[in-house]
Amino acid sequence: MAFLTLMRSGFAIWQFDRFNDFSSIWNLFTSGLRIDLSSVGYLCAIPALLHPWMSKTRFQDYWSFALRVWFLICLMVILFFELATPAFINEYGFRPNRLFIEYLAYPDEVTKMLVNGHLVTLVVVFTLLLLPVKKLWQFSHHLVSSNENTADTKVTNRIAASIILVLVIFIAARGTVGHRPINPALVYFSTDPLINSLTLNSTYSVAYALNQFGDEKNAAKLYGKLDESQVIKLVRQETGLPFNSFNSSKFPSLAKRLPSYKGKPKNLVIILEESLGAQYVSSLGGLPLTPEIDKLNQEGWAFKRLYATGTRSVRGIEAVITGFTPTPSRAVVKLDKSQKDFFTIASLLTQNGYQSQFIYGGESHFDNMKSFFLGNGFTDIVDFDDIDNPQFVASWGASDGDLFNQADIELTKLHNEEKPYFSFIFTSSNHDPFEIPNGIVSPIQYSDEQLQQYDDKELLRHKAIQYADYALGQFIAKAKTQPYWQDTVFLVVADHDARAMGNGLVPINNFHIPGVILNSGKAPISDERVVSQIDLAPTLLSLMGIDNDSPMLGQDLTNSDASNRAMMQYAENFAYMTKDEVTILQPSKAPLNFKYDYEQNKLFPQQVNPKHSDVALAHVLWGSLAYKNYWYSLSTKQIN
Repeated sequence: MAFLTLMRSGFAIWQFDRFNDFSSIWNLFTSGLRIDLSSVGYLCAIPALLHPWMSKTRFQDYWSFALRVWFLICLMVILFFELATPAFINEYGFRPNRLFIEYLAYPDEVTKMLVNGHLVTLVVVFTLLLLPVKKLWQFSHHLVSSNENTADTKVTNRIAASIILVLVIFIAARGTVGHRPINPALVYFSTDPLINSLTLNSTYSVAYALNQFGDEKNAAKLYGKLDESQVIKLVRQETGLPFNSFNSSKFPSLAKRLPSYKGKPKNLVIILEESLGAQYVSSLGGLPLTPEIDKLNQEGWAFKRLYATGTRSVRGIEAVITGFTPTPSRAVVKLDKSQKDFFTIASLLTQNGYQSQFIYGGESHFDNMKSFFLGNGFTDIVDFDDIDNPQFVASWGASDGDLFNQADIELTKLHNEEKPYFSFIFTSSNHDPFEIPNGIVSPIQYSDEQLQQYDDKELLRHKAIQYADYALGQFIAKAKTQPYWQDTVFLVVADHDARAMGNGLVPINNFHIPGVILNSGKAPISDERVVSQIDLAPTLLSLMGIDNDSPMLGQDLTNSDASNRAMMQYAENFAYMTKDEVTILQPSKAPLNFKYDYEQNKLFPQQVNPKHSDVALAHVLWGSLAYKNYWYSLSTKQIN
C-alpha cells in the first residue's frame, strides 16, 4: 500500500500541470486508496482464508514456504508493472492496460522492438526489479514468522478468524457497499484520461483489462442500453441511404449500393501507411515531413478532415478493409466469430471475380492478419518470406522500399493475368523502433527551438516518417509508368496517428490522419468534410463501378451530401462527431456533449443533446450486436 501510494505520488508530481486544482489531487489519492485496497484484497484472499487452518499444523513448514513465495511473486508483479508505467505513459498516454497483454502472443516481433528501440528502459526496469529480490525474500520471512508466533490453534478461534477475514477481504476487494463492485468507472473523476488512469495502480489496470476480454461482445454493459430496433433505425439513418435500400431482415445493415462510375469495373490498390498522423503532414497543418504525400494531395482526391477509428493498426485495418464501426473490444481482425464469413471488400470483390492479395513486409501472422484475411476473401498472402532479396531488414521486417519493390512485381503479375484485382499493401518502417536504411533521405534541418521541443525518440520517428514518405513517393512515381496504373484506383491512407495523447476524454486531433485517392476519375480536390475511415470502402467501390449489396455503415463520399461525421474509440471512451458537435460516451457514465474547435484543438462542454447522444450510443452498440448476431456478412442465409 505504501509503495503504490508512493508511486502514485511520483506520477502525480510528474504530471502536476494536468491537475486543475487541489480537489483533483485529493480525489486521485482517496480513489487510489480504494483501488489499492481492492488490489491487496484480491491478492491476499486465498492465503488469508487458508492461513488460520494451515498454521501450526503438520503442514506448517510447507505452508510458510508457499506464503513466502506468494508474497514475493505479488511484490515482484506490483513492482514490475509500476516500473513499466512511465514508458507506457510516454507511448500511449495512460497506465498499462489491455495493450500491455494483447501482444504477448507475438513474442518474436515484440522482443525485437523492445531490444532495438527500448533497450535502456528494459535494462533499467529489470535492474530495479532484481535488485530488491533478496530484501523482499527476507521481508516475507519476517511476515510469515510474525504470523507463526501469533497463530491460535483453538478451532473456535480459527473459525472466528476465518469469518472476520472473509468480511475484511470481501469488503476490501469489493471496494464498495453498493450494488456493483468497484471498477475504474466508479473512481474516475477527470476529463483527462491520464489522470483517471493514475487513480488506478498498474497491476489493477492490467488485471481489469484481462478480465474484460470475456465481455468483448457486450458494449451495453459499458455504455448503457438502447432498444435493438432503435439501434438499427439510427445506424441505417446515418448511412444516408434510402430506407428501401435495406433489403434483408436477417442482416439489418445489408443494403443495395449503386456506384457512381458506370464503366468497366476498375482495379483497386490500398496502401495503408503505418502510424502517420496529420500532425506530420504539412498540407494538413502539420510538420513538413511528407513532401510526397503533400504532392499526392495536390494530384488526387485529398481528405482534409479524415479521422481514424482507433489507435492501433488492427483498428485501421478493420475500418478500411471491412468498414466496421469501432467497439471497446478488440478489432474484429482478432476475434473468433469474425475469422470466417465476415464482410470485407476482399470477399465482395472475390465474389465479383477479382483476385485479392495482401502484401506486408513483416510476418503476416502478426495481429492475426493472415488468418483473418484468408478466411475473409483474400486469395493470396505475400509477406517477408516472399520478398526477393530485401536490402534492409528491420525489427518488423523488410523496409518500405523493399516492400514497394515487391508490390511493383506483384502488381505487374496481377495485371498480366488479365483479371481484375485488389491489392492491399501495409507498410511498417514508421514503427517503433524506427529502423530505416542509412543515407536514403536528407537530414532534417531543425531550429534550436525545435531541438529543445523534441526528444531523441521523437526525432527518430521524424526520420522514419520522412523515409516512409520517400519510399511511397518512389513507388507511386514508378507505378505511374507501369501498365497496371491505368484503370486502377489507388488509396493512400494512414492506419492511425503515431500517438493518441492529450488531456481530453478523446484527443480528437490525434485521430486526424492523411488520406488521398488517386485515379478517382475526378479532378483534384481538397475535401473539407468530416470523414471517417469507415467511409473509404463504400467510396472506393463506388469509384470502381462495383454494384453491390453490403452491410457497411460508411457513406459513399461521391455523394456531395454524404458524411460530415466520424467516430473514434479511445481505450474505453467512444466519440461520435458531426461537424463540430461531439458526444463522448464513457463506461457507466452519462453522455457528455462538446463543441470541437478545430483551430484550438479543444473540446468545449455543451448542454447534453439527447438526440445526438442516442445516435452515438446506437453506433457503439451496433458493432457488438452485429458481431454477436452474425449480421456483418455477405451471406444471404442465417449463419448458425
